[in-house]
Amino acid sequence: MKPIFVTVEGPIGVGKTSLSQAISQELQLELLLEIVDENPFLSQFYQNISEWSFQLEMFFLCNRYKQLQDIENNYLHKGISVVADYNIFKNTIFARRTLNSRNLPKYLKIYDILTSDLPQANLIVYLTASIDTLMQRIAKRGREMEKNMDVTYMENLIADYERFMQEFQLRHPETTVLKFQCDDLDFVHKPEDRRFILDQVRNAVQTQVEKNEYS
Repeated sequence: MKPIFVTVEGPIGVGKTSLSQAISQELQLELLLEIVDENPFLSQFYQNISEWSFQLEMFFLCNRYKQLQDIENNYLHKGISVVADYNIFKNTIFARRTLNSRNLPKYLKIYDILTSDLPQANLIVYLTASIDTLMQRIAKRGREMEKNMDVTYMENLIADYERFMQEFQLRHPETTVLKFQCDDLDFVHKPEDRRFILDQVRNAVQTQVEKNEYS
């Protein structure tokens, strides 16, 4: 049976990692978590976006590229299904917001080269929420590097995600996207909210499995 590759996406603070962990446990999928805290440019980036954006984005791109290579070789290639708390396309969402007109074309060329043969998700779980909800959740998790998070940057990021996902669905109708508005869904603290999402994810995964059997 062909493996399933599920990715969870959405703006900072929406709960991608928590939901990915829950999906992994519920459906017995291998879990891939993105590397965030090891990025040496993150603290500087939040203090001065224009100064540190290129270094930050290149670090993330190279690390995610290596992670996805390992996932393909060690799991997907062996028929083992995976859920990740990011999709590599997020790199372009952030880069278009943070990089200047001189660095963005260079970055996108490198991105296209590196990602041309990487595994693509069969199912994307897209989480979104209002700026108030996201800022509250970011504050609650108390990461030192996020204390100086700019509200305007976050508002723009929410809009960037929404625009990108709408365009993505038009360009890739073959990829299933499940969208959840998380202002009224607290899947971390409320079991009934977590069950609501997990049931829909399970159904979508089962549909994808059946589709793979006949492809």
